Amino acid sequence: MLTSTSTILWLLFFSAVFAILGVLYSRRDRGSLEDYVIARNSQSSIATMLTLLASTLGAWILFSPAQAATWGGLAAVIGYAIGALSPRFLMIPLGRRMRELIPQGHTLTEFVIMRYGRPMYGLTLLIMLFYMFIALSAEITAIGKLITLLAPVPLWATASIVMGFTLLYTSYGGLRASIFTDKVQMIVIVPLLLVLVVLGWQASGGIQPVLAGLEERAPQLLSLTDPVGVKAGLTFFVAILLTGLFHQGNWQRVYSARDTRTMRMGFLTGGLLAAPVIFVMGLFGLAFVGLGHQGDGSVALFSVVMPNVPTWFAIALIPLGLALVMSTADTVISAVSSIIAVDVRRLAPHVRKSTLMGLSRWLIFLLAIPVIIVAAQGYSVLYLFLLADLFCSAAAFPVFFGLFSRRHQGHAATVSTVCGLLAGISLFPAPGAKPEYLLESFLLAALVPAVVSLAMLKFKSGRSLFDFGHLDRTIRSLDD
Repeated sequence: MLTSTSTILWLLFFSAVFAILGVLYSRRDRGSLEDYVIARNSQSSIATMLTLLASTLGAWILFSPAQAATWGGLAAVIGYAIGALSPRFLMIPLGRRMRELIPQGHTLTEFVIMRYGRPMYGLTLLIMLFYMFIALSAEITAIGKLITLLAPVPLWATASIVMGFTLLYTSYGGLRASIFTDKVQMIVIVPLLLVLVVLGWQASGGIQPVLAGLEERAPQLLSLTDPVGVKAGLTFFVAILLTGLFHQGNWQRVYSARDTRTMRMGFLTGGLLAAPVIFVMGLFGLAFVGLGHQGDGSVALFSVVMPNVPTWFAIALIPLGLALVMSTADTVISAVSSIIAVDVRRLAPHVRKSTLMGLSRWLIFLLAIPVIIVAAQGYSVLYLFLLADLFCSAAAFPVFFGLFSRRHQGHAATVSTVCGLLAGISLFPAPGAKPEYLLESFLLAALVPAVVSLAMLKFKSGRSLFDFGHLDRTIRSLDD
């Protein structure tokens, strides 16, 4: 549809526009290390909602929901959509509690090490970094696949361009640059997604041809009681619900919100607006099956739309994909940068702030190397996310139970998390295998740690209680 040269030039142009806007904004407001990492109490409810929505709507929405619909049907799409809003809702009480206990907090990992000690901290840190690495790799993979649908551009070339420009403005401006560009990217995302839906409606000929085709080829995909679809929907709900709790970008936004009420409204509206978008994107998978398309279900949306897409919109898909990817990627990059700053400060409390700033900016460039390598392989975006979701599910109860229970200790948290990981992995499907026991895998990963933790609590000798006031006394501003 487009030549490789013209596609790369458009890719460079639109990537540079987003990066330049982020750098120019950051030059106007060069804050402290604390501001670079957390932008504490600075964002309105609308700004919080927009940045959360932009961070949620990555390029994966063009691939994963539709792919899930091709085998899980309408029930899977509903579960996916509800799952997308559920972590936002769950973050509200958890975020409020975290702001109460640690008003000067920055990262989830600093809570974990103070609450549970080094073993659980190391395990949680590995899980968070693994999840964010997979999320970033999946996003870059998605934009690479999108560009190859327009022209034969190598995946590594697309990955290098997108990662390079995203790192440029995010490493320069920190969280404030990420939040600002999220607002700009939403201006691009919303109208182009609306145009994409209109073109998809026209390409499919409306709802009747799709329904007729589904009734003939796969009527079970329309049933809300089909066992496969219900199981798929529950799988996505459980997986996504618990995964969002381990994205450091969400915890940054808990603290960047102006106050608890602002945080609550931002997370609530961000979740409510994300769900219908994901639901509509999933419907393209049903159209793919109903219209008789064959082949890779992960590109179902494009199989429906691309044959009738005008050239101008083929070009517009590049800024749409970039806006979706860069809004999510800069969130991950800023999140990793904040973890670097906070953890280095804890390990070396006397290090200079300028050194901390330099480390948090430049060490994240090392992250780009493995991300580009993984993205160049073109792995399944959906499978990568599910694998990361499993690890987060196992750690959810052990980590957050300690926000409310003073008796829950680090040894119990570590043991129960490991038990959950082992139980979940035992049933997790191999790449390319049929996801027959995927729901059971997630349920085991999520529930086994709760059972183990509560059992250890019941039979635990002694009455040692954790002093929550220790958190506030110990965790201070990075600029102190």
